[in-house]
Amino acid sequence: MHGPASHGWLLVALCAATGAYCLLRMRSRVEEQRRAAGSEALMGFGMAAMAVPAAVFTPPSWAWPVYAAVFGAAALHALWSARAGTHHLHHLVGASAMVYMAVAMAAAPGHEGGHGGSGVPGVTGALLLYFTGYVLLSGARLVPVAAAGAEVAWGDRPELARACRLSMGIAMVAMLLTL
Repeated sequence: MHGPASHGWLLVALCAATGAYCLLRMRSRVEEQRRAAGSEALMGFGMAAMAVPAAVFTPPSWAWPVYAAVFGAAALHALWSARAGTHHLHHLVGASAMVYMAVAMAAAPGHEGGHGGSGVPGVTGALLLYFTGYVLLSGARLVPVAAAGAEVAWGDRPELARACRLSMGIAMVAMLLTL
């Protein structure tokens, strides 16, 4: 990422906190929630790693293909899982966006380690439209859901899961804007 280092660190903190909460959600009693939380934790920590300011750490040239391979595998897993539910299509788009950003950063000419690269404007624009729409729709849906009867465990709170997804969508928009 290029731009002020403080913005990069805020993005790292947001993504790392989101990834950590998603790890907590993996302890849920609901199997589908555990699976989704695992994909979202990978996305959160991967976004945190990609957002570290270049002035602090410039990844070696082999790091970007590794990012692309990891998120390519995550995209294939999301594609396979989409048979069970449409929510996995969002994971597919997110993982594909991470592959796209890793490839764009690796291919950036004249930038150390790929930071400050630029992608294909049409693809970047389409991803920006998707994630902006996702953020707006998720924000509108972010209304606390009342617990039915018994106390709900911390990892099973639907409004916190929505807030987690919303913050990752906002982070994705920020990363695409600085690509």
